[in-house]
Amino acid sequence: MHLEDLAEKAAEYRAEEAAVRREVRVCVAASCQSSGSLPVLEALTNACGDGGGSCRVKGVGCMGLCSAGPLVAVADKDCGLADSVLYRDVTPADAPDILGSVCGAPVERLRCPTDQPFFARQQKIVLENSGIIDPDSFKGYVAVGGYAALVQALSEMTPADVLREVTASGLRGRGGGGYPTGLKWSTVAKTPGVQKYVICNADEGDPGAFMDRAVLESDPHRVLEGMAIAAYAIGANKAYVYVRAEYPLAVERLQTAIRKAKRAGFLGSKVADTQFSFEVEIRLGAGAFVCGEETALMASIEGLRGQPRPRPPYPAESGLWGCPTLINNVESFANIAPIIRNGGDWFAGIGTEKSKGTKVFALAGKIQNTGLIEVPMGTSLRDIIEIIGGGIPDGKAFKAVQTGGPSGGCIPEQHLDIAVDYDSLKTLGTMMGSGGMIVIDETSCMVDVARYFMEFCMTESCGKCIPCRAGTQQMHGLLDKIARGQGTHADLALLEELCEVVQATSLCGLGQTAPNPVLSTLRYFRDEYEEKLAGG
Repeated sequence: MHLEDLAEKAAEYRAEEAAVRREVRVCVAASCQSSGSLPVLEALTNACGDGGGSCRVKGVGCMGLCSAGPLVAVADKDCGLADSVLYRDVTPADAPDILGSVCGAPVERLRCPTDQPFFARQQKIVLENSGIIDPDSFKGYVAVGGYAALVQALSEMTPADVLREVTASGLRGRGGGGYPTGLKWSTVAKTPGVQKYVICNADEGDPGAFMDRAVLESDPHRVLEGMAIAAYAIGANKAYVYVRAEYPLAVERLQTAIRKAKRAGFLGSKVADTQFSFEVEIRLGAGAFVCGEETALMASIEGLRGQPRPRPPYPAESGLWGCPTLINNVESFANIAPIIRNGGDWFAGIGTEKSKGTKVFALAGKIQNTGLIEVPMGTSLRDIIEIIGGGIPDGKAFKAVQTGGPSGGCIPEQHLDIAVDYDSLKTLGTMMGSGGMIVIDETSCMVDVARYFMEFCMTESCGKCIPCRAGTQQMHGLLDKIARGQGTHADLALLEELCEVVQATSLCGLGQTAPNPVLSTLRYFRDEYEEKLAGG
């Protein structure tokens, strides 16, 4: 298959819907479903009937503003969210009014402006199809250019060409480590081995993080396409998506996408009528946070207990079943197709000198606009929280933002103007992580915040190494003692010493980063610890 053939197929799919001029798009991602979007979809579908063929009601992926769900957009068929009339907090009873607005005046009582900063300040690459296409529609994905990058790579590029473009893009792993993607791919490609594997790490376990889940629920074919391109580039023919079982909707849509892509010839043997073959399987995780660490993840796929092992050897050299293995997360793979379509230099032109492209963030906590956003690297925290996020609700004052999940730290107000990229956040004692941002207002005690994250790390420790197994328990005990007003200065000194030991001696990233929330709150909010000390 050549690009011209796929373009003809896409045109054919669009022609099948030539009579449809307007769409009523209902968000059916998990966030809106939890707010009742499925009854809204049913009510709109029933009220629309055949619509005379000119109007269609369909379910789409995440539109971003989760706090306003259920969300419904009315738009011309080929228009994006910015050019649609968006409605918020929709109920089934609103269906007749919304359908009446398709050819009439908007329903002002439900209207959600799309020119507000939450939407206008974003730049979407990973999320470009979210909220527009039906996640379960293979034809819908192809009609907007889906699988064109894969066909381009297979028919017009060598594996070395693909590696050059990914390297030129400057893309760094979006799972939290920020390792250069092109370098990782090149290492696996150069490693000899008859069998190589690709793994998509969708084991998103950070509290308040829902980026990968939303991408899988909204645009699963995009992730599969990126994985297939990666497999072609490194010489692999087998892949696994490791996703936690707590994401049933993401799993269901991924299963549907795999089945339809295979039926259409974009997975399986002789992909797109070439000699390249590629199989994808799903592996369900049982919710162990430590299985987000790549060596523990591989052990789980192999049927072993999900525990990390020392590195080296790294997965690129000896990974799944001892074979060279490439591991990237959902967002990393979702960036690959546009990089191939538009070129690595295009992607490198977005973001900062050392952090290229865009980043998807999940805004949660005490913030007006809870939801999913995608902004260029280098956007300031202040822009994200105060402008895009809409600031703190109920007239409360901002206190801190916790980034990077349990592995990250808390950033106070005086550092809100820092650019969000991999290197800048490290100077503040935190990290970008996979993209979770939990906003904390003046009503929260930072000792309690540190205790919460330490309890999470303590319960999620696999127990393989003593520093993490025992250290997190001891740190949690000290934090609990201090939070209850029973701690002493000696306890505080011991807590700081334990943080250093656990950080320096733990086997994997869980233990090595577990002290970060404690250290960052001590760094910026030490007075709150001192106030709770009983003396001594």
